[in-house]
Amino acid sequence: MRAVSRPEVLGIGDQVRAEGLVRTVVGLSGTLVRLADVHGGVTAVPLSLLQAASDFEVLDRRRRRAVPAVASLEGLPESVLVRALWWEPHILEVLHGVRPDGGPGTGPRPQYDPARHSLASREQTKAAELVAEGYAVTVATVKRRRQRYETHGLVGLVDHRADKHTTEFGRVDPRVVEAMRTAIDEATQSSTRTVGFIAWRTVQLLQQTADADPAAVPSRRTLYRLFGKLTQGRHTTGSARTRRSEANRPPPPFGQVTPCAPGELVQIDSTPLDVLVRLDDAVVGPVELTGMIDVATRTVTAAVLRPTTKAVDASVLLARTVTPEPMRPGWVDALRMSHSVLPFARLLSIDERLTHATARPVIVPETIVCDHGKVFISRTFRSSCRFLGINFQPAHKGTPTDKPHIERMLGSVATLFAQFVAGYTGSNVERRSTKVEDGPLWSMLELQELLDEWLVAAWQNRPHDELRDPAAPGRAFTPNEKYAALVEAAGYVPVALSADDYVELLPARWQAINAYGIRLNRRTYDAEGLNPLRRQRSAVKEKKGLWEIHHDPYDVSRVWVRNHRDGGWITAFWKHLHRVPTPFGELAWDHVRHERPDGTEEQLADAVAALLSRAHEGPEPPARRGRRARRVAARTRATSRAAAPPDTNATPSHSPDPADRVPPAPAPDDEEDDTPMATVIPLPLFDPFAEARRR
Repeated sequence: MRAVSRPEVLGIGDQVRAEGLVRTVVGLSGTLVRLADVHGGVTAVPLSLLQAASDFEVLDRRRRRAVPAVASLEGLPESVLVRALWWEPHILEVLHGVRPDGGPGTGPRPQYDPARHSLASREQTKAAELVAEGYAVTVATVKRRRQRYETHGLVGLVDHRADKHTTEFGRVDPRVVEAMRTAIDEATQSSTRTVGFIAWRTVQLLQQTADADPAAVPSRRTLYRLFGKLTQGRHTTGSARTRRSEANRPPPPFGQVTPCAPGELVQIDSTPLDVLVRLDDAVVGPVELTGMIDVATRTVTAAVLRPTTKAVDASVLLARTVTPEPMRPGWVDALRMSHSVLPFARLLSIDERLTHATARPVIVPETIVCDHGKVFISRTFRSSCRFLGINFQPAHKGTPTDKPHIERMLGSVATLFAQFVAGYTGSNVERRSTKVEDGPLWSMLELQELLDEWLVAAWQNRPHDELRDPAAPGRAFTPNEKYAALVEAAGYVPVALSADDYVELLPARWQAINAYGIRLNRRTYDAEGLNPLRRQRSAVKEKKGLWEIHHDPYDVSRVWVRNHRDGGWITAFWKHLHRVPTPFGELAWDHVRHERPDGTEEQLADAVAALLSRAHEGPEPPARRGRRARRVAARTRATSRAAAPPDTNATPSHSPDPADRVPPAPAPDDEEDDTPMATVIPLPLFDPFAEARRR
């Protein structure tokens, strides 16, 4: 133990060393010390600054004792500690002549009086006294105990045999330790193996060395103990994924970037979501979650679900990040129309959804950090970042610690949201229940809606452990509260993209505008604003007079047509938006379109509605599945025989009231179905000739 290097006092005449100079103390005045150098110059220096010098030292003075490491006494046996406490009063009597247990005013005994006897004489007296009491003590023992007590305090009286510290690896040859470390490093990027393989590889490495004096191979038990000490926290025999992740971690201490404004640093990543969804009547599969988080406020700016993430998905995610939902063209009208026919109870009412969407922070990224996935380093995503003036910063390869916040957020979604969803599978096969795919499963589109509502209602209003006030660490802020605080501190509010900018970031197609509107994937979009453009050619000759149409792959409720003549965008809604719970994406529509290539648009819309309803209700037992399919087919036939629903071509602002629409009545089923079926009353067909005669 190193002794404390400061003396007990500093007085006039003492020589001190500070800042590489040796000077003499010639005066003390309050907190000032007057120092004289060898040339006679006098300088007044504050005492605190003088002692704060790294090389401060008082020369030619006796140093004080080191502060004893009393905490080391806690782990000693009781008998050893009692023995040290028994020695302490005897040593103090030798040093000062008075035992500590003496009463007030007690003077030293004559044979221990420091004024009359030397230290060596007092040590001889103490040794003779202890021998007379029956203890085998010599003068050398008393002297050694006294010296250790002066240096280490009570710790110096402890029997060193009871406080013996062994080396880290005991008596194992350092060459064996180095060979096992090499074997462990080789296993970092390899498949997981057992301890026996590492021990075998260690012996093999020892045998390959060409030393004249080879190291002795320890026993198998010793090798196993050495393996346990060398692999703490390295997962050498555990998960290979965790082992590689730990190996890629940079050496500590870790650096930290502290953004001070919303959007200053944003991270993006994608990962499989631990939930099975029903993609169609018989296919069950996982989906990928792509999310973007603001580091300063921990706000999830956008999150989307797709079967497989593509480059266009990342660009659309960026567009959703910088444009709040109420500012997206037609979002409010589409939301109200889709909520009018939802087949299940919503997590939020429409008014609550609008309120939360309005209060959700709008964050425009300045820097985006992502990994080297093909989705994020694609030309499409880079082009979107350049369009918005965003600094694109890829992380180091194989270093997820460069973007830890999005990694943690994706894990939090699994624990805070995914595990409460029907079809949760766990993080791996070992955590998965049996027959998850046979239970009730959400469709990917409905799950996207629930995830969006959970983010705005739960995540944004949940206190985050990393969002704490440094002056009051007991208070944790929510992402919305942190955003409000940083906006006030930064002194500016980011301006979101306009509706036109949002549409510009969406994928584009080139279509013709016919008398009935626009046909996109067998869906018809129409609006009154398209009247001057119907059956007309655009001014873009390179595209053969077709019109530029932008669409959101996550929402097929509406498309946007660029008016090449007057400029701006025209929002066209799907004609049958009021018939189907939307928004839903391309996946469900494409599936039904391929399943029913000859079906009419009304039949396809009803089939999509039935598909989403079945996804919510979950799979039925095989005995009833056939009857259910026949009932759906009967409804479809009844609908095809009926007239078109009234006000089919109405604009979104004048969509028919759901209460005024008469749903198609179910058709009779087989006799084996014991479910009572209503009588089918088909609607009268429209006869134009009879209508003309009536006039």
